[in-house]
Amino acid sequence: MRGVEEMDHHYYAIFVPNNNTGVSVNRTQTTLVKFPVQFYSTFTRDYDAVAKYAVVKTGITNPAVVGQDFAVVDKNGNVIPSADSTYTMTFQKAVQATDTIYIKLLNSSVAGTRRVEIQMMENKTEKFYVDIFSTAFRRPLEIK
Repeated sequence: MRGVEEMDHHYYAIFVPNNNTGVSVNRTQTTLVKFPVQFYSTFTRDYDAVAKYAVVKTGITNPAVVGQDFAVVDKNGNVIPSADSTYTMTFQKAVQATDTIYIKLLNSSVAGTRRVEIQMMENKTEKFYVDIFSTAFRRPLEIK
């Protein structure tokens, strides 16, 4: 935040549009599901800022399963591996930019509607703090 020294290395990563609205898709959809993310910054730095996001199933009845119902992928459809359901987006030199989280549906044969949330997470390091907005940090995904 320009002009406030303690906020000089504080950034925000939020979903676009700026809300927590859910998305409903058909399991047979072959195009990637796209969740745009806006990284807010007013600086160019000598480091890369890293935003984090996660697949969250906590408290969800009949949750969707990574590797069965969907996969988190890059823009070319290649699976992004994760041991703990967290992922990262790197913003070169901490310059303001938009990036995208991509979800590939796997046309699972498991019956019923499945749900999961993709959530932006805070990432605080010694160099920077990538924060979230409470109004735009989660994107519920319903797979029919």
